[in-house]
Amino acid sequence: MAELEVKGADAPEPEAIALCNSDALLNSGDAVPFDVVYCGQSCMAFAIRYEGQVHAYLNRCSHVPMEMDYQPNRFFDLTGHWLICATHGATYSPKTGACKGGPCRGGLIKIETSEQDGVVHWHTARQLRNVNF
Repeated sequence: MAELEVKGADAPEPEAIALCNSDALLNSGDAVPFDVVYCGQSCMAFAIRYEGQVHAYLNRCSHVPMEMDYQPNRFFDLTGHWLICATHGATYSPKTGACKGGPCRGGLIKIETSEQDGVVHWHTARQLRNVNF
């Protein structure tokens, strides 16, 4: 009898990586940056809080893959309701990463997060790994 190949069977289990204390993220405030390996490349990511929920994304505009913050760890526009790329002016939903205006080629790459016992975690995935120094 032939064995069935299970897709992803060799993929490591997702991990929850501690990022910061919950109180480090204020609604529509500064982001907490972190390093990741995405598709084999080291890059920056960021976590924000919006309407009480934590969200995280690669720090990479979908128009041209450049970091988006206009000042270190600042991604929200003046209204506090949109993430904005400082270089291109593209705006994104803080909840979903979907492009809402400006030059976009899709949305931001979302990173799963969780929050438990006063600590924010980000989660590894098939193409997303922790940086090993």
